Amino acid sequence: MKLIVVIGSTRPGRVSERVAKWVAKEAANLPGTKVDLVDLKDYPMPLFDEPKSPRYNPERKPSVVVQKWMDKIAEGEAYVFVTPEYNHSIPGVLKNALDYITVELTKKPATVVSQGSVGGARAIVHLKEVLSESGAAITPRQVALSAAAEKLNEEGELSEEVKAQPYGPAAALHSLLEELRWYSDALSAARAK
Repeated sequence: MKLIVVIGSTRPGRVSERVAKWVAKEAANLPGTKVDLVDLKDYPMPLFDEPKSPRYNPERKPSVVVQKWMDKIAEGEAYVFVTPEYNHSIPGVLKNALDYITVELTKKPATVVSQGSVGGARAIVHLKEVLSESGAAITPRQVALSAAAEKLNEEGELSEEVKAQPYGPAAALHSLLEELRWYSDALSAARAK
């Protein structure tokens, strides 16, 4: 499985980077999984400004940075979008990046890992809705992480105390990744037909 983990915030001091590093490290432990950590900071796209919906514009001419983003996302076979919760939703920069996508996620599994008050649960709901419009296969599991800055260090490693929790974030992430791999294998086989 080629997994793309997207850091969905560009804000200075963001905790999402720690969370995304944690997700990427854990995913790299899955046999046969290649992980690509993608940072929206590396794709400074303007606010979506195309005259037509990308889906209905066969003569689309995206800017160089938008094309780079689209090409990178198209490389994946599965996706984890890591997002904080801002004002009961997702960051504008993440929504903007997703507005440029058309078929890159179609028939590929995607899910969300969030952090914030109430674990970023409202951001999960909104983001899964947005992702479904791209035709992605939204998987059932997600991880909502409260107090992420206290649980993860700068390198994206959980504290030993948190790791030891039998029903804690480590177990939840492991279940999410196993489910994502199952969907990725099934959908990759189906797309190949």
